[in-house]
Amino acid sequence: MSELDPNDHTVDELTERLETIDDEAKLQTILEAEQAGQDRKTAREAIHRRLEAIGEVGGDERDSDGVEEDTETEGEYEETAKDVGEEAAADEGNDEPDDSESEATEDAAEQDDDLSHPTRDKKHVRALEDGEYADMWVFCETQGGELLDVSLEMLGKARELMDQFEADYGDEERVVAFLMGDDCEGLAEECIAYGADVAVYHDDERLERFLHKPYTEIAAHMARGQGTVESTDWRAYDEPRYILFPATNNGRDLSAKVQAELDSGLASDCSDLFIEDEEISNPVKTGEPGIKKTFEKVLHMKRPDFSGFEYSTILCLDNPGREFHPQGASIIPGSFDPIERDPDREGLVVEHDMELEAEWFRVEITESDQLEAGVDLTGHEVIVCLGRGIADDPTEGMQLGLELVDAFDDAALGITRGIVTSSYQFAGHVEQYSNEERQIGETGQVVTPDLYIAAGVSGAVQHKVGMDESDTIIAINTDTDARIRDFSDYFIEGDLFSVLPQLTAAVESGATTLEALADGRGGETDD
Repeated sequence: MSELDPNDHTVDELTERLETIDDEAKLQTILEAEQAGQDRKTAREAIHRRLEAIGEVGGDERDSDGVEEDTETEGEYEETAKDVGEEAAADEGNDEPDDSESEATEDAAEQDDDLSHPTRDKKHVRALEDGEYADMWVFCETQGGELLDVSLEMLGKARELMDQFEADYGDEERVVAFLMGDDCEGLAEECIAYGADVAVYHDDERLERFLHKPYTEIAAHMARGQGTVESTDWRAYDEPRYILFPATNNGRDLSAKVQAELDSGLASDCSDLFIEDEEISNPVKTGEPGIKKTFEKVLHMKRPDFSGFEYSTILCLDNPGREFHPQGASIIPGSFDPIERDPDREGLVVEHDMELEAEWFRVEITESDQLEAGVDLTGHEVIVCLGRGIADDPTEGMQLGLELVDAFDDAALGITRGIVTSSYQFAGHVEQYSNEERQIGETGQVVTPDLYIAAGVSGAVQHKVGMDESDTIIAINTDTDARIRDFSDYFIEGDLFSVLPQLTAAVESGATTLEALADGRGGETDD
């Protein structure tokens, strides 16, 4: 047995002790002891690295698992088959394969049976090892030459998070907006006014509409700090620490592609975020069982579960020898409030430099029609939402909801996904109100009115996401065990076909006010 028994030490302790050993024979003995004991992959890798450092192991040395050691280097990426492509073929073209290799290739070709296997030669792109990460990046989506509301909402939340980050950790890191489009420099300046410290933009008339390939390539190029010195000298790190995308159709698409390109993870459709340290005991993350490790500056990404009234908190944590950055999330529109616009706020606006390949624009939109503006339920004082409780008479139920909406000065009608996906038959004069553009919930609109009246709504968690930030919630339901009761301020046990007309009459008569309803009083008294 060697003087150093690896099984008596954690991997970190072992790595530190190995630095004092320069004898190859001793290191081999330690390796054999590790393999005979706990046989930890991370410990074996540490011993191999030490052997290589003293010049005893070549660059192609493999551990007992057959995994190449130190294939990753700081600040560099492994190349994919696409990256090396013809270059690799040219470099290796002088090496003639032996007969067994040729036969194996022929056998594989026969087994293919003319089927295509596009991922067979794809090499995994590993994340940076010992990379430098900083800042919170926010993809600011645009449409029709304007920033979407959700872009401003995310900037406001990012500003809040990074201000708290500085207070908690003493490190001043920035909010970085990034966007692309046609003539978007002015929008980049708007991002500064809404909380960004830096706004990086790529301007090209071909980017007027969202396109998968160029948007993904540009975003990844920006995140990696690639480009001219003039467009990258403002930063001194490898990749962003955090990155946020909107959970819109385009944002969901881009977030998955960019995070895959950067070889990290993604928590989709989040409704809350916070940053704090987290202690983990999972051996997949710590490197060995029985120990705990504290991960610092972890972005906690909360999203609703599909199974009930629960929220999952998603963490994007590193593995031993494997880093996952940026920690990424897509954000449900309406989850946060934008900060007040400050036109005098100072920040850095940077034009990104990158050559865009013509191949990325091989699909061209030559003609398009502008759809009519949809229904915007946000910003109203009162929302009346109808659910499956109208099933007994869908047309009458819809009409009663509309009459209550008309009784208020500033109200709108919303519906649940249950109505959108149902086969209810509505009379023509109310049929238009059953369309998905009025849907409230995770896959619909998010509203935060002063008063939310839910009639015949069960309260599925997907619906809760879209309305639980309302100031006051009144639920009307015959089922006293309905889930919505758990997060309503007031619950009325009753049939909506009876309760809604009474409520409408009270509002129309002036016997009650919005303030009274919000307080749960429902009407005036003699007091």
